[in-house]
Amino acid sequence: MYEYKSEILVTKTKWLSDKADAQDLFELDNLINQRAKEGWELVTYSYMSTSLQIKGATLITFKKLR
Repeated sequence: MYEYKSEILVTKTKWLSDKADAQDLFELDNLINQRAKEGWELVTYSYMSTSLQIKGATLITFKKLR
């Protein structure tokens, strides 16, 4: 049986472009690697933008055996 954990990683404000930049990738990699050290495995992720596309977030789900 698995235990699941979901987290939201908020991206910084995007004024000129909605593309991910190096800092966004750094933060995402750090979160994934930190959870892996804790025994969590990445299951899925989904980008969620706001209606104005100024700020967004990534919903990330991890799992591990109980």
